[in-house]
Amino acid sequence: MDELRTIEDVPLYQTSLRIMKFWSFLLQHNWRRYVCLIPYVMINATQFLDICYSHESIDAIVRNAYIAVLFFNTILRAVLLCINRFDYEKFMDNIRLLYIELTDAEDNVIRMLVRDTTTAAKNISKINLLMGVCSCVGFVIYPIFATSRVLPFGMYVPGIDKYESPFYEIFFALQIIITPMGCCMYIPFTNIIVAFILFAILMCKVMQHKLKQLQNVNDEKARETINELTTYTYLVEFLAFGAMLCAMLFLLIIVETIGQMIIIGIYIFMIFSQSVIMYYYANELYDQSLLVAEAAYDSDWFDFNVMTQKILHLLILRAQKPCAILIGKIYPMNLEMLQSLLNTTYSYFTLLKRLYG
Repeated sequence: MDELRTIEDVPLYQTSLRIMKFWSFLLQHNWRRYVCLIPYVMINATQFLDICYSHESIDAIVRNAYIAVLFFNTILRAVLLCINRFDYEKFMDNIRLLYIELTDAEDNVIRMLVRDTTTAAKNISKINLLMGVCSCVGFVIYPIFATSRVLPFGMYVPGIDKYESPFYEIFFALQIIITPMGCCMYIPFTNIIVAFILFAILMCKVMQHKLKQLQNVNDEKARETINELTTYTYLVEFLAFGAMLCAMLFLLIIVETIGQMIIIGIYIFMIFSQSVIMYYYANELYDQSLLVAEAAYDSDWFDFNVMTQKILHLLILRAQKPCAILIGKIYPMNLEMLQSLLNTTYSYFTLLKRLYG
């Protein structure tokens, strides 16, 4: 396909990659990266200082802590993208070449699988971007529903009362500007990783289809590369997810107005949906990779010569070890892990509720 000349043209992650390119996290390196990252790092530092020195109510502290952790996670994603920029770009180019090969295939089944995967990636990207916009709006309008003067999120600057004019207005304007920039770091990263996982699932399905015709597609390198690029990022997110969700559930029962409850509900929905999307497709990759062994067994192996049967036997044995997106290179990211995490989160939430009550 001549139109897929660069990785920017691959429809799996086209929109998200262009956002990353604009902020120069991928494909280029210019001043926009520092205009985005440096203010974000400074503000995140003031957020953690605010948590340490805050004398506000418990609901304000919990909410500010949630946003501080979210901002830290956003910075971590951006920094790791910059550090591993060339690895990401190389991996995306490998996907581009394989995508062209699959799209140009004469097999209608493979072409249909490619179309379905592309459609799913585009839809997920749109949904995540919409949720990101809703969260940004929630951050900005939250002070409107507060019973006292508050900022969208906490900041601590020594010697300055953030609630006095004109500092309050300056900080408010700064936070309105900085919030969409964070969305441009957080959401596109998720979309790109989901696109990687979807492509890995596609490769497993293509492998299953081709094995029935005694053809092989190797996805091992793709799996290992995804883990090398993302495993520690998702270890941090795994540790933070339960704490953030527990905090938001607790905050939901102590806020004072209906408007605040709605916005907190939006925060909870964003946290939960982002994790469900990731864990669902990681689980799908886990399951589809196991089906490779079944596809090999379903072939007419008994009609082949002994050498071919031995090769298929080794393939079936290898396929018993499923492809998995790992958290910290230890735990597989799947729905079972998500369920355990949610159970633990709910247990801590009920404990907090009892202590507060």
